[in-house]
Amino acid sequence: MTIGGARERLVDVGDVTLHVAELGDGPLVLLLHGFPDCGYTWRHQLAGLAAAGFHAVAPDMRGYDGSSKPKSVSRYSVRALAQDVAGLVTAFGAERADVVAHDWGGGAAWTFAMLHPDRLRRLAILNAPHPVTFQRHLRSLQQLKRSWYMFAFQLPLLPEAGLARNDFASLREVFRTASLRPGAFTEADIERHIAALRPPGTLTAAINYYRAAFRNVGPNAVRPRRVDHPALVLWGDRDRFLGPALAEPGSVWVPNARIQHVPEAGHWIQHDVPELVNDELVRFFG
Repeated sequence: MTIGGARERLVDVGDVTLHVAELGDGPLVLLLHGFPDCGYTWRHQLAGLAAAGFHAVAPDMRGYDGSSKPKSVSRYSVRALAQDVAGLVTAFGAERADVVAHDWGGGAAWTFAMLHPDRLRRLAILNAPHPVTFQRHLRSLQQLKRSWYMFAFQLPLLPEAGLARNDFASLREVFRTASLRPGAFTEADIERHIAALRPPGTLTAAINYYRAAFRNVGPNAVRPRRVDHPALVLWGDRDRFLGPALAEPGSVWVPNARIQHVPEAGHWIQHDVPELVNDELVRFFG
């Protein structure tokens, strides 16, 4: 992962082993990345939280970079991802943890909050919709157009081939254009993210998150449960993948949520406005 000053190691969370980077000492904060990132995406927040007196830990989620890569699609269900988060809390010897999550990390975090409420203290969500909100908005033509790739990812083999084509050209373009702050992703940063996707099986694992989501319906679905913990939603309103209306988790499901819209940020809000994100996280957790 190579984040300046961070300690790196492998952590056994039960079903898989996760590669993590950690900085600081104090109350445990877990930072969960999304697609097509890795733990390196939290480099600004690791430093900011550690400086504020927290033990900040950024894992590579299962399937990514240095972490275990199960082959079965079923092992990338949100239930399995949530269990990994619970396993991290246990592995670090904590009773509870604060959790920060972005994109697919948000799917893991919302499910963790529902299934393991005793292991969570506070929850911070960055551009990751509540599952009930996302399902409702996915019925609209506007969000369907934004989320077209989720359906394309259900095909076998072709998505992997397309993303890897011309040395990951399409993903390089995503990193270059999705962030709104000039220089938010340097070429070195992009190379670091691409390197995390090169290990055999990594692209398939990353896409299996989407495949598993489409299979976890009916009796296999995680039934929504109310999350009573304090929750902070930071939302970059210029997200080209998720509209600003998806920021609202709904008071029925998350009664103690505060939503803060950030008009000048896009999907990668932690890169577009890192100082704002750090300040809000420290204030919320502190």
